[in-house]
Amino acid sequence: MSTTRRLQSVAAIVGAFCVWAAPAMAAPPANTVAPSITGTARVGETLTAQNGTWSNSPTAFQYQWQRCNGSGTACANVVGATEKTYLLTSGDAGRTMRVRVTGINAEGAVNARSAPTAVVAPSAAPSNTTRPSITGDPEVGQELTAEDGSWTNSPTSFAYQWQRCDIDAVACAAVIGATGKTYGVRAADVGFRLRVAVTARNANGAGSALSTPSGIVVPSVPVTNARPTVRLISVRFLGARVYARFRICDDSPRNLTILATDSRPGRVSQTRRFTTRIAPNPCGVYTRSWVPAARFRGKGRYTVTIAVRDTSGRTSAPVRKLFSLR
Repeated sequence: MSTTRRLQSVAAIVGAFCVWAAPAMAAPPANTVAPSITGTARVGETLTAQNGTWSNSPTAFQYQWQRCNGSGTACANVVGATEKTYLLTSGDAGRTMRVRVTGINAEGAVNARSAPTAVVAPSAAPSNTTRPSITGDPEVGQELTAEDGSWTNSPTSFAYQWQRCDIDAVACAAVIGATGKTYGVRAADVGFRLRVAVTARNANGAGSALSTPSGIVVPSVPVTNARPTVRLISVRFLGARVYARFRICDDSPRNLTILATDSRPGRVSQTRRFTTRIAPNPCGVYTRSWVPAARFRGKGRYTVTIAVRDTSGRTSAPVRKLFSLR
């Protein structure tokens, strides 16, 4: 056999035993196709952020809208504009808009930005001059009514979206299907404040405005308890941060201490203490968030436990949410 053929045979044998692929490593999201914006660039219209394409399986996205000059540069964040959609206002006329999308998974967060829109055109869409309001008693079984407020440019129609809000911070979410001028208060609303978003339209576009939140929704039956009670509404991860929303009820209108405990088999648990800024009356819905210590991260079981303690030292029964992290 020639030297060349012997070398080829050896190479084939070595190759057969050396085919090996490194295991895939977890990594933060990576943007492969930039985010984009859909909608008409005109005051009173709504723009929508499209996430683009990402690798490494993002579990959540965050948004920040930016106002730029006419050529799409010299951009600045629009304060509070952190939703997937953005309603263009008179302050946007003559400017372009961009959106920064943040892809998040358990390994981290990465930003990517859209191209600018066309220059935003002015419009004579309705504009709110007196905020909408709510009439009625925020009590289970009662009915609330949205009052439209005052608008310029002669709206021809109004639309409504009712929202639930935490009692000690304006963290609100739409009530699915609650799009009428009136709203029947239900048991799921106990401890929340309610508000309504009113959208006025005419042939040139639309404008939206929010009412101030209602008082705290109370149950139809008085609350009596020997110690405070707590019920979990949701516990979720957004990136590495945990967000826990829960309802506290107590027959004494005093602020309480919230005890949030992270635990994991074989690890020392950790308890954080928060204080309510507005006392439940008699119930209140609260959201608290934190980043678990490094020892609670990674694959395996992870438990969030919530309890509350009143000023006399009486503590509620705990409630728990168990995660199986992968």
